[in-house]
Amino acid sequence: PIPEIFELWYVYYSEENAEVTRALDILIASKQKISNERCQELHQRFLSDSSQNEKVKQAGDKIQSTIKDVNTIVNNVKDATSKFNSSLTDVSEKLETGEMTKDQVQMVVKKVMTGTQDMIKQNQVLEQELSKSSKAMKELQRDLEQVRKEALTDSLTGLANRKSFDTEINRISKEGEGGGPVFSLVMMDIDYFKSFNDNYGHQVGDQVLRLVARTLVEGVKGRDVAARFGGEEFALIFPETNLAGALKVAEALRKAVAAKEVINRNTGDKLGRITLSGGAAQFVAGESVEDLIERADAALYTAKHNGRNQVAAAPMPGHKKAAS
Repeated sequence: PIPEIFELWYVYYSEENAEVTRALDILIASKQKISNERCQELHQRFLSDSSQNEKVKQAGDKIQSTIKDVNTIVNNVKDATSKFNSSLTDVSEKLETGEMTKDQVQMVVKKVMTGTQDMIKQNQVLEQELSKSSKAMKELQRDLEQVRKEALTDSLTGLANRKSFDTEINRISKEGEGGGPVFSLVMMDIDYFKSFNDNYGHQVGDQVLRLVARTLVEGVKGRDVAARFGGEEFALIFPETNLAGALKVAEALRKAVAAKEVINRNTGDKLGRITLSGGAAQFVAGESVEDLIERADAALYTAKHNGRNQVAAAPMPGHKKAAS
């Protein structure tokens, strides 16, 4: 009974999204357990943008409605002010003649008082509407900030998602191109994750992903970015950090993960330890972000090839072999 899961399966049965259909068909065909967490991950991957767009649309509609209400009240005040000014002008002209009887003066004063009371009432209505609008705008600001955060966050691990990673690394690489400080990228992958999933199920696999994500967050600081690149692969951006510095942090993270034991929360059984393999690359002015990622990935595969549970350094462009 979760809206995101209902939407996922509604889309599946209506065949509105080919990617959703394919992903769920694969899970069903392989007889894998389809947990709430797995469904939410699929929703995040394939449908979250549409949900976020709908939230943004609703916010836009609310803003338009609020503006319309305020405009109506402002126009009412404008009309009342115009009538009041006209009344004051009329009273002023009559008083200037000096030919008014006592009763006429009383009528004029009464008219002014009535107009004044109407103006006070209109201003009170405007004040209330503006207060209401201010509250609505603050709520919208909070809601839109939440939508923005969700759009840039991986729902399973809480790390920056691929969209956020792409935005950040492109921004930092442009700074590097403009003579900015050096930065490095580390790609890290969970060793034998598929076997772990097959042996213990996706719920435990998701638990492993969250454990690794938490360890990465605890190990980075400042402007460093930890992101879920996809599946069991993670990406770490280290601004103002050279290759040696990135290797040092990556190695510390690898050891921190290897030191933690995975325990099945449902049964309490100890499932052993997990390890990471990693590849680090330092950005070189003139290369594309795609080339930087490719070099870091190549170093990651070097670490895998050399026995896993280690971090390899990518050679600078023009060199051939990665160093572990």
